[in-house]
Amino acid sequence: MLENLSGKLQGVIKSLRGHARLTEDNIADAMREVRMALLEADVALPVVKDFIAQVKARAQGKEVLQSLTPGQAVIQVVHEELTKLMGAESVALNLAAVPPAIILMAGLQGSGKTTTSAKLAKLLKEQKKKVLLASADVYRPAAIEQLRTLAKSLDIDFFESDASQKPEDIAQQALSHARLNYFDVMIFDTAGRLGIDEAMMAEIKNLHTLLNPIETLFVVDAMQGQDAVNTAKAFGDTLPLTGVVLTKLDGDARGGAALSVRHVTGKPIKYIGVSEKVDGLEPFHPERMASRVLGMGDVLSLIEQAQKNVDLDEAKKLAEKVKSGKGFDLNDFKAQMQQMRKMGGMESLMDKLPAQFSGMAGKVSGEMGDQAIRRIEGIINAMTPLERTKPELIKASRKRRIAMGSGVQVQEVNRLLSQFEEVQKMMKMFSKGGMSKMMRAMQGRFPGFK
Repeated sequence: MLENLSGKLQGVIKSLRGHARLTEDNIADAMREVRMALLEADVALPVVKDFIAQVKARAQGKEVLQSLTPGQAVIQVVHEELTKLMGAESVALNLAAVPPAIILMAGLQGSGKTTTSAKLAKLLKEQKKKVLLASADVYRPAAIEQLRTLAKSLDIDFFESDASQKPEDIAQQALSHARLNYFDVMIFDTAGRLGIDEAMMAEIKNLHTLLNPIETLFVVDAMQGQDAVNTAKAFGDTLPLTGVVLTKLDGDARGGAALSVRHVTGKPIKYIGVSEKVDGLEPFHPERMASRVLGMGDVLSLIEQAQKNVDLDEAKKLAEKVKSGKGFDLNDFKAQMQQMRKMGGMESLMDKLPAQFSGMAGKVSGEMGDQAIRRIEGIINAMTPLERTKPELIKASRKRRIAMGSGVQVQEVNRLLSQFEEVQKMMKMFSKGGMSKMMRAMQGRFPGFK
């Protein structure tokens, strides 16, 4: 997500750093490149115009032009304006209502609304809330069954309904059930629309009046680009939306919707969908997203993700090995692969690392999804205990045996050993203070970075 935009903005920033002083001319050149990068990322034109005007006005101010490091000053201006564009600060769900707090989910068909309802229920359950899932999608075949199956897999209560009922009847019965059984939150999934259908919009308006939700979330597919923003605006004219959920940000989205939707709708982005897995929903933090766009990474989200999923005892053992710079073997590599799978795979991690580190780690990652990680585990399992602790012993004949034992080609074994060597190099770099150097560099470039 946002790779092209991030790469181009980093190029502009690099060119600005090359100037001893900034002038109106080189600022104008840089802003032209930023404008092109934003338009190519499918950011809405009015948003681009406002953003460029704000950055240009601040970049041409005395504070920047007279700075000893004007390049860095401009970068900070771009970072702050990007953050402001996406909402300045994160906005949490408002559940301050007499229980049950009702969350109404709205959106177009295929936007990932039903899956997002289940993901949100899981997040709230982790916050010790008693959650009820209900569906009034009586039009899409098996939509109710889909939510029922997801609820069962997450051990979350589901209100039974079927396609023969009217959505309004389901809403009334679900609300009564939630009240009688003392649920803290009810998440109500509505039917997706194929477009701005007047009859369907009237239906969801009736459901909103009937349920009186504390939160009305619009779920929108980030891969729709500018269409996502236009659709969100149309829904906002019909319903009193309280927030937006952007889904499929892990796909081939150019990312423009993430930068446009808050500005155009005036509604905060509350969550982003970062994978298809049930734990692939994250609270949206504008400042962190701006950091990722500018290649600074999102170390805070990475830490939060690790705290949720990582085995602390295993992490301590690995930390000792990293600190000493010795003893990191294929057993540790396999353990790391397993931890990584819990955290959403290598791609999810790389997306949050600062540019200089993700570039190095990219050599390791390849396409490090679940399947690739399982293949790596299979290859390591086919090795002897001695080979795992001393990979340098693995020569041609051993490689052939390992390949045969794990059902892969010898090239796969070679690839794994190369990846392992790259990780070893990273570990050595961290053991020599690489991480602290990185953090100091971030603070130097972005005074607001903690």
